[in-house]
Amino acid sequence: MTKQRIVVIGAGMASGRVLEHLTDAAPDTFEITLFNAEPRGNYNRIMLSPVLAGDQTYEDIVTHDDAWYAERGITCRFGEKVMKIDRDAKTVEGENGKVSYDKLILGTGSNPFMIPLPGHDLDGVIAYRDQEDTERMMGLEAGQRCVVIGGGLLGLEAAAGMAARGVEVTVVHIMGHLMERQLDEAAGYLLRKSLEAKGITIKLQANSKEITGQDGRVKALMLDDGTELPCDLLVMAVGIRPSVTLAQEAGLAVGKGIHVDDQLRTSDENVYAVGECVEHDGAIFGLVAPLYDQAKVLAKTLIGEEAAFVQKTLSTKLKVTGCDLFSAGDFTDGEGREDIVFRDPARGVYKRLVIEGDKLVGAVMYGDTADGNWFFGLIKDETPIEEMRETLIFGPAYQGGDTADPLSAVAALPLEAEICGCNGISKGTIMDAIAGGATDLAAIKATTKASASCGTCTGLVEQVLRVSLGDDFVIPTAQPICGCCDLTHEDVRRLIKSQELKSQEAVWQELGWKTRNGCHVCRPAINFYLLADWPLEYQDDPQSRFVNERKHANIQKDGTFSVVPRMWGGITNPAELRAIADAADKYNVPTVKVTGGQRIDLLGVKGENLPAIWADLNKAGLVSGHAYSKGLRTVKTCVGTDHCRFGTQDSTGLGIKLEQALWGSWTPHKVKLGVSGCPRNCAEATCKDVGIICVDSGYQVGVAGAAGMDVKETERLGDVATEQEAIDVTVAFVQLYRENAKYLDRPYKWVAKVGLDWVQDRIADLYERARLIAAFELSQTIYRKDPWAEHAATKAQTYQPLADLTLEAAE
Repeated sequence: MTKQRIVVIGAGMASGRVLEHLTDAAPDTFEITLFNAEPRGNYNRIMLSPVLAGDQTYEDIVTHDDAWYAERGITCRFGEKVMKIDRDAKTVEGENGKVSYDKLILGTGSNPFMIPLPGHDLDGVIAYRDQEDTERMMGLEAGQRCVVIGGGLLGLEAAAGMAARGVEVTVVHIMGHLMERQLDEAAGYLLRKSLEAKGITIKLQANSKEITGQDGRVKALMLDDGTELPCDLLVMAVGIRPSVTLAQEAGLAVGKGIHVDDQLRTSDENVYAVGECVEHDGAIFGLVAPLYDQAKVLAKTLIGEEAAFVQKTLSTKLKVTGCDLFSAGDFTDGEGREDIVFRDPARGVYKRLVIEGDKLVGAVMYGDTADGNWFFGLIKDETPIEEMRETLIFGPAYQGGDTADPLSAVAALPLEAEICGCNGISKGTIMDAIAGGATDLAAIKATTKASASCGTCTGLVEQVLRVSLGDDFVIPTAQPICGCCDLTHEDVRRLIKSQELKSQEAVWQELGWKTRNGCHVCRPAINFYLLADWPLEYQDDPQSRFVNERKHANIQKDGTFSVVPRMWGGITNPAELRAIADAADKYNVPTVKVTGGQRIDLLGVKGENLPAIWADLNKAGLVSGHAYSKGLRTVKTCVGTDHCRFGTQDSTGLGIKLEQALWGSWTPHKVKLGVSGCPRNCAEATCKDVGIICVDSGYQVGVAGAAGMDVKETERLGDVATEQEAIDVTVAFVQLYRENAKYLDRPYKWVAKVGLDWVQDRIADLYERARLIAAFELSQTIYRKDPWAEHAATKAQTYQPLADLTLEAAE
């Protein structure tokens, strides 16, 4: 059977969703060629803001990578602009030649509107539309200045992302309040206050007059009242226009966008259009939800199934820089309309419902949007609200006069209630997925696509999970660091660097901590971030460490401690063994155990005996094995070429050198290494945080393995020829982990977040590798010391009973 030839122009989110549906439903039916002027495939454009803010990387928002296209047999012509469409010959002409089609899909998207001010063509005047624009903004350094024209969602996200990086940002907006299309004046005022509290300057009712420059580069924005706003970069975020030039030149019917019918067919029966470039019944589209609806309809049409695109009433649930916003319906004033308004200034909560007759016609919410989908359902279904009018503003949990727990609003939603507007996913679909085994947010995203697009429904999806799973629900990792603040670990770490916060007091004051000195949850994390980021300026605070790290031994369930001396690379000698045996006898150690990491563990040591047993072990040359620390634990080795007939390299010697290079450093979580002398892997190197396999040609370095609650094989970081290169790569990886990972994330969790490619690129860059090694060695010169020797030097240390310990161990 001859495959039908489909050519797609534009690798955006709408056309990408069409390809998903087509290749899933009819994998062997079409021969697909995909053009894209950008040198890449589909990525989630609406998540560029988190990339700008530093919360995610570009790799995190790629929806279709090269492997995805290859698996589906899609021919990709990326970085190639389409020059012409010949509808008579049914060909598309790209810069590198022609391709024939049976059906053509236009997914040309939209173009950012650039205000034709004098100076708009200066270098440094950009839109905020794609990855290149985002990279330009990310290139600004702390203290540099940026002006953003446009107080809509896109402009505010651009402003907030740069402000989080320490850039001085001014937003210029021509209207009287921010986001006037989505918010009323009161909600816009609250949003403005929140943004100004983050250091962003807002200028409303401000009309731009001219962009001035110097030597061909932007210098300032001039307002018509004479105000001059100096800037190093000027971002225009004032709207988009459907990209119709290619369709227009091909003779297709075009208005504001490319005209399409209910099946997304253009004026040519063999040409279709989808996404921001289309006009349907006089409407054009900028939100992702209708684009995905279009994609579903178009895919069904091409497969031969009946389907029709229907415009729906839309709600807008947005999260601008940590401010929850929701709007739906028509919230403008009008004759015969009434308002119900709720304000809680202390909590920063504002809700306004617009009622006409006995129907809810509009809703605006700021600060607390949990009930947004319920209100949206009332608007969409035109539900009579007369009987619930008195309690309507308080949401579904209060209907009938009852108060309920915070999750009752979600529990009260019917199964058909829409949870994810972008993908049209209902509560029932999510609950079916949960019943099928999708018990966390990642699994829900993978199976239903709910929360996989803009992310604003994430909280609601998590609430459905919590309602469905009860006590089995696992709290997602993207939570505030603790109850002391509203910031995630990633937020805190980024702000410590960008604002140059170099003490715990600075963090409490500058980042809005609700408590004066933090708590047992946040203090260890803040202590590590400051120590790792500012080794010269910050002094480690022992009282901000877990009990194990303060006592330099692992606490056991009966209140005694475990003492593990370090044995470099698993190698010991008779003198060390005698010292361990003597210590076990002298201090009545009840259990002596060989660990899986090739060490000897003395279990059951009383707290008051710790300084003395440390002193005795130190006399024999033994130092702390840091078996209690968030740092290097062990380097497990096999005997390698010294004794084994299969050994290819000196694995024992390399293990010893690695342990001597890395010991004593504080890391986000514990780190374990393994070095195997051959692929037989006797040191279990393939499930370690860093594992090295020796081969005839050199060393294979793997990272991000796990063998605890999660079991995971290492991923290949790279191959090196010499022992010194293996050491350098390992040290650089550990330092990269120290500089970027969330506290208490093991390396495998961190690598999964940032992507192995990102790690490889930085380690492969020789200048970056040298910087990482130098930074690690600097930290080591300050903090590498044997804590046992320090405390054993004076046995006057007072034993601290368990009742006085405030920080609990967390593994």
